[in-house]
Amino acid sequence: MEEEVIINRVSKSGLVSLDLEDFYHPGDRVVYDLKDNLYMGLILREKDFREFLKSHDWSYYTNKNVAITCTEDAIIPTWAFMLLAVHLEPYAHLIVFGTLTDLENKLYDEAISKIDFSQYEGAKVVVKGCSKVSVPTTAYVEITRRLKPVAQSIMFGEPCSTVPLYKKPRV
Repeated sequence: MEEEVIINRVSKSGLVSLDLEDFYHPGDRVVYDLKDNLYMGLILREKDFREFLKSHDWSYYTNKNVAITCTEDAIIPTWAFMLLAVHLEPYAHLIVFGTLTDLENKLYDEAISKIDFSQYEGAKVVVKGCSKVSVPTTAYVEITRRLKPVAQSIMFGEPCSTVPLYKKPRV
């Protein structure tokens, strides 16, 4: 009786797997909420705010990723967010105005912008869909946009089960 040889078609397919989880920034994510600097929960007093900025220990934010926001319904002047960024910048890894979701999107945008996409020239790329960390949809959209001009084809999922997204037309 002849032994049946199992052939790994996935490894012979020439597919290149791209896992967005590899671009996850491991640093802490924190929110700085300006509501804590409001007088009576309503207004930001410049003199008090500037005094706080001088005396606050900003080292807490060392290497952290910071989303600046105000969760109170108050009118905050733009300069206040800018001034806060000035004080956070020497310590924080990344600062954004917005939510933790905005922060995560920006972290992925920065990571994707550093990829050398020439390595995917003419490749059949599978963008992995399952990961241990939550990858924002914006990252999947951006990676697709950046891959389309160079890749032969783009698929989503796992090499053994993919959803075709794009195939370069034959010339």
